[in-house]
Amino acid sequence: MKDEIKVKTLHLFPVLDEMLIELLRSLTEAEWNSQTIAKLWKVKDVASHLLDGNLRGLSISRDKYVGEQVENISSYEDLVSFLNNLNITWTNATKRLSPQVLTYLLEITGKQYAQHLKELNPYDQAVFPVAWAGQEASSNWFHIAREYTEKFLHQQQIRDAVSKQGIMTKELYYPFLDTLIYALPYTFRNVEAQDNTSVSLIVSTDIGGQWNITRTNGEWILSKGITPAPTSSVTIDPNTAWKLFSKSWAPERVRDKVEIDGDKALGEQVLKMVSVMA
Repeated sequence: MKDEIKVKTLHLFPVLDEMLIELLRSLTEAEWNSQTIAKLWKVKDVASHLLDGNLRGLSISRDKYVGEQVENISSYEDLVSFLNNLNITWTNATKRLSPQVLTYLLEITGKQYAQHLKELNPYDQAVFPVAWAGQEASSNWFHIAREYTEKFLHQQQIRDAVSKQGIMTKELYYPFLDTLIYALPYTFRNVEAQDNTSVSLIVSTDIGGQWNITRTNGEWILSKGITPAPTSSVTIDPNTAWKLFSKSWAPERVRDKVEIDGDKALGEQVLKMVSVMA
């Protein structure tokens, strides 16, 4: 599965993990119990979920150990339901862990998981495909980028809940967003259009960028950079983007925060992009 590393994130794992540990150590008891934008999770639950990501990643990918067997999974919806159940049982069980224990475990497992990811051949087939991008098989580099989006998203949820920003920077946010956009062609998979129809997504400010999909030979092809006169263009701010594309906010909630030029129906379809398993 030889291709190219289109989003480089490996070098950012230690940076993001170090910022997470510093953040968690600064939280008060009240902040640990703050409600996040993830409706079912408080800050402590999100931290617990991040720990689960490290532990399951090490167990399955490094140690080749699968605790829960995936059974009766015949659709995307079945897979989402299975994963949601894993998340709920884990966060419920780890309610008995103190914030100090969670932070300690995140620190040591984060380093181990980052090291494991460095040891993977980026062009080999990943242990799991990136299903939200419509892939049935993915290269390790994309799997690693997907893992980066998980770490960024959940840390940002914590920071948003306790009003402590810090990772909405070009260095950290742009690779997160650049990975999420791989869901855009999949979002348009059932949208018919004439060849050369193009749709642009513009995330504003210096930490954003522009991505485009163009209908070519019956498929939607992704590209980056300025494109002349797209059929439809959607402009959205970075804060709204991460909340919308993680399904934390519904499209109805952001319509007054986005600007759609050109074909409105195509622009509305962009707002339906979901770059998480949900």
